[in-house]
Amino acid sequence: MGEIRNAERTRNNIFAAARKEFFEKGYTGARLEAIAAGAGVKKQLLYHYFKGKEDLFEAMLEQIPDKEPEWASMNPTDPVHIAEHRFKVNAQLRMDFLRFTTWEALEKQPEQPNRKKKREAALHAYVDDMKAKKAAGLVPEDLDPVMLTLALISLSNYPLILGDVTKMVTGTESTDPQFQENWASFLTQLSARIFRE
Repeated sequence: MGEIRNAERTRNNIFAAARKEFFEKGYTGARLEAIAAGAGVKKQLLYHYFKGKEDLFEAMLEQIPDKEPEWASMNPTDPVHIAEHRFKVNAQLRMDFLRFTTWEALEKQPEQPNRKKKREAALHAYVDDMKAKKAAGLVPEDLDPVMLTLALISLSNYPLILGDVTKMVTGTESTDPQFQENWASFLTQLSARIFRE
């Protein structure tokens, strides 16, 4: 039984080190040596659990949703609170993932059809939710729910992904709690104008 716990602990340590390495440096910049060192194991042990870098990368991404609280994936019923909710989720839980998606947009990644399907399904769920809100009369008739969903995703991500621009414009770091409170409040005010007028 001790060996199973040790194997599970080692695997979890590898996942934690892999998440840090991949999310900070992107797929191309990540090094197996650094992951092994971060996990406190020899590089050869990584190959006991994974076929190589791509296999470790895919396995690490697969286990991410299990680590988030349930409230993070829930959509508010009132569309006025969607952008604020997503911003808070991103700021509190997904900063490393946002950094990674920026790397992902900039560099060639291995083909991952399963992951792509899951991400598309999650994003299309947002669109479907917005379409349902429009059908219920909660979204102005002249707004396209697809474009509105993209706009809300952008507003909830941009200040966190481009923290340097956020600081140049506002004079405050995007990680500053006061900025985050102000931005969340602004998102609610902006959303109220979109959805209530």
